[in-house]
Parts: sequence; C-alpha cells; structure tokens
Amino acid sequence: MSVRRPVTMRDVAIAAGVSPKTVSNVVNGYVHVSEETRTRVQQHVEALGYRPQAVGRQLRRGRTGAIALAVPGIAVPYFADLAAHLVGACRERGLTVLVEQTDGDVEREREVAAGFPVRFADGLIFSPLAMPSDELAAPRHDTPMVLLGEHGEDADVDRIGIDSVAIAVEATEHLLADGRRRIAMLGHKEGSHKSVMEQRIEGYTRALRAAGLPAHQAMVRTVVEWDREYGEVATDALLAEHPDVDAVFAATDTLAIGALRSLHRHGRRVPDDVAVIGVDDVPEAAYCTPTLTTVAIDRAFIAASALDLLTSRLDEPDLPPRTVLAPHHLVRRETSP
Repeated sequence: MSVRRPVTMRDVAIAAGVSPKTVSNVVNGYVHVSEETRTRVQQHVEALGYRPQAVGRQLRRGRTGAIALAVPGIAVPYFADLAAHLVGACRERGLTVLVEQTDGDVEREREVAAGFPVRFADGLIFSPLAMPSDELAAPRHDTPMVLLGEHGEDADVDRIGIDSVAIAVEATEHLLADGRRRIAMLGHKEGSHKSVMEQRIEGYTRALRAAGLPAHQAMVRTVVEWDREYGEVATDALLAEHPDVDAVFAATDTLAIGALRSLHRHGRRVPDDVAVIGVDDVPEAAYCTPTLTTVAIDRAFIAASALDLLTSRLDEPDLPPRTVLAPHHLVRRETSP
C-alpha cells in the first residue's frame, strides 16, 4: 500500500503560481501581501490540504506562538466576546492565546506591563483601565504591546482606539431625536482613572448643550461597578430623586440591563415612559426584554486589527507607533426604536 507524501509549501507555490516565499508570507500572516494573492494562496492551501509545521516554524523564528491578552474582567460580556474573537483570529494563524485578568487594578496592570504574567508570550494585547499613560508609554520589557480602548491614548505605542466621546454623542443625540429631554446617564465612578467614562460623560454633556439643554450633575449617576446590579441600584436612586426622567443613557449594556430591571419594578414602561440606550452591543442585548438599543463597538475588528498590529510589529520592530480607530454604529431595538 502506497503512502501519500505530505503536501509541501513548494506544492502550494506551484499550484498558485507564486514563489514559496509568498506562500510562507501568507501562512505566517504577513500584512504586505495583496488580497488577491492571499486569497489565491489560501484557496490552494485548503484544496491541497497543506498543513504548515507550526512548532518548527515558530522555533526557527525564536517565538513561542503564544499571544497574551490582558483585560479587566474575563466574565464581563464585552471582554468575553472580545477574547472569543481574538482566539478565533489567532487560531487561523496557528497561534495560542493566554488570558490574564487584571480586575482594573493598577498594580496588576503594572505587573502585566512589566511582562511578569506574560513573559512567555510573543506579544501582549492589553486593555488597561488604571495605569497612567506615561507608564504605559515605557513598559519594562521588550515584548511588543498593543493597547486597546480609550486609556493610554497619549502613550507612544500601537493602539486600537475607541472614540467614546463620539459614541456618547451619538447615543444621546438618538434620545434627543426621539423627543427626550430629561436624560440621565449611568456610569460615573469616583476615585479612579477611568478615561472611558470621562469621555462618555463628555460626549453626553456635549450633546445636551448642543441641543440647548442643561447638563445637570445630578443626572449623572455614580455606580460602584459597571455591572447589572449597580445599574439597577443607580436607577432606583435616580427614580426616587428625579421621577420625571424620560431617558437613560447607560455607559455600558450591563448597566442598561440593570436599569431595565429597576424600571420594570417601578412600573415604568420602556420606551413609552423611559427610553434606554447602552453601549457595547453585548450578546444579551438582543435577548433581554425589551431588547436593548445600543451603540455597537466592532469587537471582531478590534481583535483582528490588534493581531495585525502585533504580528507586523514582531516582523518589523522599528515601525513607528500606529493607532487604528475601531468603528461603532447605532443598533436600534425596542428600548429606543
């Protein structure tokens, strides 16, 4: 019985009409390959059943094949979904993801930035909440790093940015266009460096003032954490103090879902009496009752773009720092059609 020999990179190159080097570039995820060539090579890789020797390739390049992801909380729906997208993107490139949870604690974030929990990874994708930008700009290790989100925008490193001011403006303007005038916001936190919330409060305030409405501090409600429980508690207090509120802009979907529970308990109809909008478009937003209007942030884009920045940095360490802005869009559902 004859044994079929393994398909080689040269076999793929001949079938695709390219050089073995081009096949290697496609297999290794290099960004400097035309989309037409990449698609053609990938089609022949699949058709021929070519399977690269990932371990040997990584060892020859002095790498482990592992990418570290450090996020504030793995159980937070936004970060859970982001991690899932990154795992999928890495799997397509033969890479493994190591996940570290920081709890948004500045000392844990410093440990991550110093490289201790992720020292065996080829690169770090990091979503900080508490570390000052000047510390993020000078990590104490030589592992390539990509920052995610609003924090650290002044750091001179690769970053996938989120424009939370624009997100909050869009959310608030949507409520204003629906005729809402007593719009509260949930999400402020005291005693911490939370630039994401600072930006969302700024956008909310800007939209109100542009509409000729006052931005009352009392309508910006403080929460202990950005979770369902505290969204409910904050809404309870809001209704007790401001029973005439006609809309709630929650700075995260989880806060918005908590607000919906409070409004239901208090007999407020959504959206008839009070409209609600969140941010993130977490999976449960489409399944709560009523379904949640939200501003979606493209987490698949964030994961893929962060990995592109990281792998290109590994291949070309002297590239200048780059910032890519994640897209967002309004998703209309029942809480504010």
